[in-house]
Amino acid sequence: MKTKFFCVFALLAVIPLFGQGAPGPTDDWDHPGAPKVVAYFPQWGLYGGYVFGGYFVKNLITTGSAPRLTHLNYAFANIVNSQCASYDPWADYQDPLPADETVDGVADTPGAFAGNFHQLQELKKLYPDLHIVISIGGGSLDPSLFSVAAMPENRDSFVKSCIDMYIGGNFAPGIHEPGIFDGIDIDWEYPASSEDEANFTALLWEFRSQLDQIRPGMPLTVAAPAGSWAYQYIDLETIQYIISFFNLMTYDYDGPWFDTTGFVAPLYQSTLDPDPTNNANYSVESYLGMGIERRKIVFGVPFYGYEWGDVPSTNDGLFEPGTPIGSGYEYNYIMSIAGTYQKFRDPITQAPWLYDASNFWTYDDPVSLAFKMNYVQKHQLGGVMIWEISGDMPDGRLLKTLVNGLHCSPWKRPNSGAPPEP
Repeated sequence: MKTKFFCVFALLAVIPLFGQGAPGPTDDWDHPGAPKVVAYFPQWGLYGGYVFGGYFVKNLITTGSAPRLTHLNYAFANIVNSQCASYDPWADYQDPLPADETVDGVADTPGAFAGNFHQLQELKKLYPDLHIVISIGGGSLDPSLFSVAAMPENRDSFVKSCIDMYIGGNFAPGIHEPGIFDGIDIDWEYPASSEDEANFTALLWEFRSQLDQIRPGMPLTVAAPAGSWAYQYIDLETIQYIISFFNLMTYDYDGPWFDTTGFVAPLYQSTLDPDPTNNANYSVESYLGMGIERRKIVFGVPFYGYEWGDVPSTNDGLFEPGTPIGSGYEYNYIMSIAGTYQKFRDPITQAPWLYDASNFWTYDDPVSLAFKMNYVQKHQLGGVMIWEISGDMPDGRLLKTLVNGLHCSPWKRPNSGAPPEP
C-alpha cells in the first residue's frame, strides 16, 4: 500500500518578507494542506466544440468534474487602459442560455444577468466550497498591457478595478452580482525586463494586500512558465510568499512552433530527445532548486495535443521533421480519430503518440496522466492543474484519472461528507 502522505502534509509557516503589516497565510483558507485540483474553464466554450457541441458550465456537472475540483479558473479577463475588463461581455454575462444549457435547467431571461457568469453563480450554489477564480491575461494578451498596468502610477488603480469587477461583482453598469469569484489568477506571458520583474512582484503584493482586506488568504495564484527563458524576469523565490501557489505550465515543450515532432508534455527526457531541459521533471527540479516550496508547485497537464504531417517513418515518426497542422486539438477530438492510427508509447516518459506513416499526434492519456500523478505524490507537490477542462471526454475520464492518482479526495460533494466517486 502506498503511503498517503500527500493528503496530510502540514501547512508550512509563511515567511513575512515585507515586515510589519504583512498579510497572513497565503494558502486557501478552507483546506490549506489539501492537494489542489485546478482546471481552467474556457470563456469561449459556449461557442462550440467537437464533442460537446459547446462546453458550458453545466458540463462540469454532467462530466462529474465539479465535485472533483478545488479551483475553477475562468479564462480570461482582459486589460484595457490599465483596468480590468471583459474580453467578451456576451459570453461572460449577456448570452441568455436555453434550459438545456443551464445548470438548473431554467432558461435565462433575455436582458437579465446571464451567460457564463450566471451559470457559475448557479454552480456555486451547488458547490459552495469550489473556488471560482478569475484568470487575468492569457497567452493572447499583449504582455505590454501588464507592463503598463503594473507600473507604480497605475498599480493600485488596476488592482482595485479587478477586485471591484470580479470579487465585487460589478461587471457592468447596472449589474452587481458579488460572490461568484473568490480569487485571482495572474497569467502574464511574460515579464521581459528587470523593471517588469520588480513591478510584477509589487503587483502581486498589491493584489495580496487588497484581497486580504476583504478576507485574509483568498486565492491568489500565478500561471507560471516552465522554461527559464520565460521566467528569467520573475522573482519566483520572493513571490512564492505572496501567492497561494504556482500553476506550473508543464506542457508545450514541443508543438507547432517547431518543424520537428516531439512530445507536448513529457515527464522525463525521452531517449530520442536531444534536449535534457525539454521535460516537466527538469522544470520542477529547477523550481525546487530555486528554493520554491514543494506544496507551492501545482503540476500542469494538457487536455489537448498537437499534429504534424509529412512525417517520415524513422522511429515511428518521433522526433522527425514534419509540417505542423493547426494550433492544437482537444483530447476528445484526438480520441475520435485515434482508431485510424497506430499507437506507440515512450518507455521512459510514458507519453503516447499516434502515427499513420505520415501524420503524427502528441497528447496525454490516462496512462501518462496516472504516471504523472504518481510523480506529484512522490515529490509532495501541491496538486494538479489542467489546461483546459473542455478537452476531457463526456465521462470525465481524464480528470477522474488525475484525482484517483492523487490517492485522496480533494473536495467534498455539496451537502455531503462523502468523497467523489472513483
